[in-house]
Amino acid sequence: MDKHLGAQEPPEEAIQQRHESVANTDKTFWQRIWPIVGCGAGLFSDGYLNGVIGSVSTILAILYPTQYVNSPAQSNVSSITFVGTLIGGLIFGFTSDHWSRKGSLLVSTIIVIVFAALSTGSYGANGSISGLFAALTAYRFFLGIGIGGEYPAGSVACAESTAELRSGTRNRWFVLFTNVQIDFGFVVAAIVPMIVVLITTEQHLHTAWRVCLGLGVIPPLSILYLRIKLSEPESFKRGTMARTKTPWLLCIKFYWFRLMAISLIWLLYDFSSYSFGLLSSQLLTNLLGTDSRLWVSFGWNILLNFFYMPGCIAGSWLSDWVGPRNALGYSVLAQAVVGFIMAGCYGYLAKAKYVGGFVVIYGLFIALGELGPGDNIGLLASKTSATAVRGKYYGIAAAFGKIGAFVGSKTLILLYNKYYYAGEVVKAGQYPFLISSAFCVVMAGLVFFCLPHVGQDTIEEEDAKFKIYLESHGYDTTQLGLQPSESTEQILQRGKEDVAP
Repeated sequence: MDKHLGAQEPPEEAIQQRHESVANTDKTFWQRIWPIVGCGAGLFSDGYLNGVIGSVSTILAILYPTQYVNSPAQSNVSSITFVGTLIGGLIFGFTSDHWSRKGSLLVSTIIVIVFAALSTGSYGANGSISGLFAALTAYRFFLGIGIGGEYPAGSVACAESTAELRSGTRNRWFVLFTNVQIDFGFVVAAIVPMIVVLITTEQHLHTAWRVCLGLGVIPPLSILYLRIKLSEPESFKRGTMARTKTPWLLCIKFYWFRLMAISLIWLLYDFSSYSFGLLSSQLLTNLLGTDSRLWVSFGWNILLNFFYMPGCIAGSWLSDWVGPRNALGYSVLAQAVVGFIMAGCYGYLAKAKYVGGFVVIYGLFIALGELGPGDNIGLLASKTSATAVRGKYYGIAAAFGKIGAFVGSKTLILLYNKYYYAGEVVKAGQYPFLISSAFCVVMAGLVFFCLPHVGQDTIEEEDAKFKIYLESHGYDTTQLGLQPSESTEQILQRGKEDVAP
């Protein structure tokens, strides 16, 4: 599977030595677990702020049925965050490798706090409605840059911190504080609009949408102190290239194939995942009919989003039991089957009296997505490269995901609206499920044929393989890390004799 990388397996003794240098540091369980919480929990903000905009968009469409629905604002407000996230992922991917995981995480957190607050107070000059939409779009873009930093800085640091935990539990801890946080954010983002609308009533929707966005300031603010107290992960301290020149050509030659594979998988997954998240509120509102109260459609949306949780939580244990590669591959195949069934039955389910059946089948589709790709794409992206390039590697893969999210949110929503407003309700609902299910089949092929197995010690193994590879090509690895590491040198000395000249 990895012959294209041009590196031989490092000696078992070298891998074990590396394992001991990280996992056997003199730390208690709580000292090991708190960095995982601090690094990963910020992704709750990503889930909430990306999820709540779907309901906010529904409210804006009610408030401004002409100015909002018949303008680019409807798709821009929902999707522009993904563009910012793409840019933020690339920027902070570089800074997290060449400057600091902790520093990059702090900067991204502050950006999220500032622009989540500004989004809440969006205002057009002289009360201009188009100005309001432009301001909200601009603030959401910069908010995306901050969210983008959570991926290469937060998730990567979280993955590196799990290397210090007991073998057999590392994948679940990573998933519990990354994807589970995102999904929990989606669930809360579904609950909040219903409660807010019930409190403010539908006569005060101008207040309701701002409150929904304003509550998104609380999660990143609540973990700011914890992130200030974080220290750099042990793997980063010993494997970063911050003190030396990056051998770009060697890095590309070593990792390009698997990076392209994981990037394409992430693109295909986010194309449908985030698009359905944005579409679900609108889809349910249309399904229930115009006479239904807004809080009722939001209530059904809560039930729909609840299916995220059993999928992602069960998937965290599945990743440890069968490995993230198998968990991802077989789950997307099952998701494809459910998606094709959903498309085939949509003509029967697209009626208000069958909304319960619609939500259950749709919810199963969502749960399988979280069980497999939702939990494991980020896990694979964070553990299939060496510490020295992990931030950039993850940032590039995540950027491809946001390209998929941006294109998908534009494409699927426009496709749905095209057929729905033309009176072809069944086609409007069928096509998104058919497209997403076809992508699931493609993802399964990429997973099984293009990605390597990821075990409990993969982070240590990747560091060992990469350093031996660099050494075999004449690169001086003595400057890697924030300080010299005797265990790293021992790996290289033991591995030299097994590396082809």
